[in-house]
Amino acid sequence: MKNKLVEQAKHEYTPRQRLIFLLFLAPVFLGLLPGLFLALGSSLDRWLQLPQIPTQPFNIILGAVLILPGGAFALWSIYRQYTIGRGTPGPLVATQQLVVQPPYTYCRNPMALGTILAYLGVSVLCRTPGGMAVVLLFSGLLLIYIKQVEEEEMILRFGPPYLAYKERTPFLIPHFTLKSNQKPPD
Repeated sequence: MKNKLVEQAKHEYTPRQRLIFLLFLAPVFLGLLPGLFLALGSSLDRWLQLPQIPTQPFNIILGAVLILPGGAFALWSIYRQYTIGRGTPGPLVATQQLVVQPPYTYCRNPMALGTILAYLGVSVLCRTPGGMAVVLLFSGLLLIYIKQVEEEEMILRFGPPYLAYKERTPFLIPHFTLKSNQKPPD
């Protein structure tokens, strides 16, 4: 499977083709998946008789605190893959260049992190703890896939530069470092 992904990744697409692919994926990630998570979460809430997350303003504030930066982080990542990497998040239209510019300097999977935060925020906004559980389950499966399949594919595609990047950049939890000429705040 990894060799098929590596072979597929060799094909470079035009900016127009990449944009069409992104427009095709957008409804899936912006509508279908969150809707599915909420539907499954609501069913789980009813089945386990889970209490709803506290109502306004708590759910609105916490939901926004998760959705806005999470969504921005994910979109920034996609933009960088499209412009610098000359690809998309989808393995069918893979990046042609290793992207090591922000937000990819903070963690190796900023798009996954941003998406997880945004989906958790939607669950909080809709007051469904079951939705949060479904998002966390999906996230765990996604991270296992990234660790076991995508990282191996990246090693095959980009070799030593990716290994060096992997060595210095955390997997998911970001680190924000100061530039060498900056001093930390007191």
